[in-house]
Amino acid sequence: MIKVLIADDHALVREGIIALLKLCDDIEVIGEASDGIEAVMKTEKLKPDVVIMDINMPKLGGLEATLEIKRKTPDVKILVLTQYDDREYISRLLKAGVSGYILKKAGATELISAIKAVKRGELYLHPSIAKEVVEGYLHKDRAVAEDPYDLLTEREKQVLKLITEGYTYKEIADALGISVKTAIAHHTKISEKLDIHTRAGLIKFAIKKGIIKIDEINSSNSI
Repeated sequence: MIKVLIADDHALVREGIIALLKLCDDIEVIGEASDGIEAVMKTEKLKPDVVIMDINMPKLGGLEATLEIKRKTPDVKILVLTQYDDREYISRLLKAGVSGYILKKAGATELISAIKAVKRGELYLHPSIAKEVVEGYLHKDRAVAEDPYDLLTEREKQVLKLITEGYTYKEIADALGISVKTAIAHHTKISEKLDIHTRAGLIKFAIKKGIIKIDEINSSNSI
């Protein structure tokens, strides 16, 4: 029996996947998460074989949650299920250690095949995603410069997302299990590495890189 955790901020999406997977005798949904932090906590508690992970979620997104899950429970397989097929997303998530990447337009059969493939230890990519990966590999020598985002540590990437969504230092500290002092130190390092020293600048950077969406910004909060 393959144990699955579904992480997606849309209840209807989670319910649809659950209904679909109930048709499979060898797959069991053991939990749901509506944001990245909940995904990390439930993965550590429930120990699923596979986490079906959305990319854009409140608090920690799919990338940031994946980094934390792979750090805490490296044997858990991450299968990204998203509407985004941007090469930058794909590259970052593969670097983070995901085992599969499929699109929400995929059919039920493909999702089930992907779950079983990643459980076996295989890498599963939607056909259009595989094309992007190959093209990215063939043209990697044309990259003009290192992506500044890649200069950040895993924790700094998590803090960056929370900062740009409008969370306070206290909220960031509580969410990540760190001290307020450490949250501030991470913010300082992020600003130095990116050479961006205002929250507005960090928000602009995060939107450009696809780390957050405009509607995820909580303008009422201030660090």
